[in-house]
Amino acid sequence: MIFETSELDANQIYRLLVGGITPRPIAWISTISAGGVANIAPYSFFNVASCNPPILWYSQVNPRNGQDKDTLRNLIETQQCAIHIVNSQLLEQMNLSCALLPPEQSEFDFAEIESEPSHAVAALAVKYAPVRYECQLREVIQLSSLASGGTVVLLDVKSIYVDDRLWDGQMIDQQQLDSVGKMGGDFYSLTTDLSKLVRPNITIENDDKKGG
Repeated sequence: MIFETSELDANQIYRLLVGGITPRPIAWISTISAGGVANIAPYSFFNVASCNPPILWYSQVNPRNGQDKDTLRNLIETQQCAIHIVNSQLLEQMNLSCALLPPEQSEFDFAEIESEPSHAVAALAVKYAPVRYECQLREVIQLSSLASGGTVVLLDVKSIYVDDRLWDGQMIDQQQLDSVGKMGGDFYSLTTDLSKLVRPNITIENDDKKGG
């Protein structure tokens, strides 16, 4: 079946995008407002934009009311955030933090999320998150101001926390990380069954070195 996007409404397009582009990594982003309210919310439009310099990105799907979400408003106000990787232990609390709370109410309190100070930013850290990226706002790029349009946020990574139990001296232990991905609808994927494939190592000779 072929779907022409010009013939679909925004909600139909959304379902086709999030239902097929799976699993998506989840950025559980904590911020603090100018008034000192701690906020945290998950975003599954998220990934690495650059490693040198280290830059992450996430995208806000614009709410129907035309207002930015608390996370973006706080980022613009205070310029900092902490991005947490969610594991299965934190899945239910992460889901609770999706609740549409008023800006003056903290999701940390609502979802009973244990917190501690971050290393390099003012935003709170989730105490038991296995990995955390502490970031400074780099740029906000509005792709569309329409409802369900996208606003892309670029973030400079200033500090990275990794649970000591996951660090083998060179890499984060993927078997122990237990990260959770977002599927379509209300579904999540668990990384309890991993497959390892070594990349092919192929040497391509230059034409001028081949025999004639």
